[in-house]
Amino acid sequence: MGITGGITGGSYRPLDRDQIEQIHAATLHVLENTGVEMNNPEALDILESAGARVDRETNRVYLPKQLVEKSIGSAPSEVLLAGREEKNDLLLSGRRVHLGTGGTALNVLDLDNVRRPSTLDDCRNTARLVDALDNIHFFVLPVYPNELPKEEVDVNRFYSAIQNTTKHIMGGVYTVEGIRRVIRIAEKIAGGPEKLRKRPFISMITCIMSPLKFDATYTELMLEVARQGIPLATPPCPLAGATGPVTLAGTLVQQNAEALAGIVLTQQVNPGTPVLYSAVPTTVDIRSMDFLFGCVELGLMNAAISQVAQYYNLPIYSTSGVSDSKVPDVQSGYEKATTAMLCALAGSNYVHDCAGLIERGMTVSYAQYVIDNEINGMVMRAVRGIEINTDTLAVEIINRVGPGGNYMAEDHTLKYMRSEFFFPQVADRQSYHRWKEQGARDGWQRATELAKKILATHKPVPVPEEIERELAVEFPELRI
Repeated sequence: MGITGGITGGSYRPLDRDQIEQIHAATLHVLENTGVEMNNPEALDILESAGARVDRETNRVYLPKQLVEKSIGSAPSEVLLAGREEKNDLLLSGRRVHLGTGGTALNVLDLDNVRRPSTLDDCRNTARLVDALDNIHFFVLPVYPNELPKEEVDVNRFYSAIQNTTKHIMGGVYTVEGIRRVIRIAEKIAGGPEKLRKRPFISMITCIMSPLKFDATYTELMLEVARQGIPLATPPCPLAGATGPVTLAGTLVQQNAEALAGIVLTQQVNPGTPVLYSAVPTTVDIRSMDFLFGCVELGLMNAAISQVAQYYNLPIYSTSGVSDSKVPDVQSGYEKATTAMLCALAGSNYVHDCAGLIERGMTVSYAQYVIDNEINGMVMRAVRGIEINTDTLAVEIINRVGPGGNYMAEDHTLKYMRSEFFFPQVADRQSYHRWKEQGARDGWQRATELAKKILATHKPVPVPEEIERELAVEFPELRI
């Protein structure tokens, strides 16, 4: 059973209005008095011209309240992330919820249960798998093709996905020339530059380094994407207790400062550019200082920061549904479901990392995509909530059936039985004896079988042959 994205959440509110305003006030203080380190000379010039105070000796930029608030107002409150097919469009605004993949992992746990370095074929196959999984609403490029030289990675990662899914594609980028060539490819497929900007079926990710630091190279990439007018996420990843304060509230303040600094910069480069408020706050294991991605605090902070983005009326790219487990097991199940549920119920717009990732985001598992598709379906069913109206209250039906009766044969049951419940494909709901008779397979085994079937049979909508021939001539580095 597929549940479409875009259902409105917001029933879970970890912060009240006063707490959100306290975070906002603390953030403005940090931006104006602590500032951010900006290691890109062009970005320093841009922000100084916009009214920021710049210390050239330390590359520190201090952002005044007026500039921050003006930039928030300039950023769009609604962003369309289109699919190559319109049925896969995502409209990010308010508390509309969408769940999808994340990356970039360096390894895969394949369908033979072998952990190995990821390749370009894994880019293709994960896209094709996700294309067939209805509860994964978008595709963030999940793996790095280890066999390719860096200068060929951008075009081949994006094109391998475009060939194999019509869902929206987002990905990290590595070179300015790679950005330009990916956009050129997308323009040709869309039918021209204007058509791509009107219906952008690709978007890009550049990163901010926590705490409060803009790396020179990532910032150069950020400037290029913003100038191109392509939707952009600029996520920081503060780790509470390491690269962020140990308190969740303190990490939220720093996260907010970093996210808003990214919005300020992109809006000075290209006012109105479709940038997402971007968030990847998590923690470390304070006993070992290891990075964590499956902790409940990740879900709490991403739910809370979603409220902060809603306070600014900005669409949010957030993070949940990941696991620290090394395999698809009970740990991966409860870690993924817990954090995804918290974030989705808070009404986060674009919850990335919500399918496929295990081992703290270092590995993707083919079987895990199928399991996460099911988790996401259950999460979205919870977001949809309970519909209350005269018909669903069923008073007339209750009166007619009466004490000791049965509702199985009622038209009312037939009307609602498919829409009221979520029907899983991986979970086994049979009796013990029937389960035993059918091989006593666990969820990982059933998910692996389903993934193999999808990859053997699913045919994604192809790129038209005439366009593919043109691309092969213009972009000889493409591994078509």
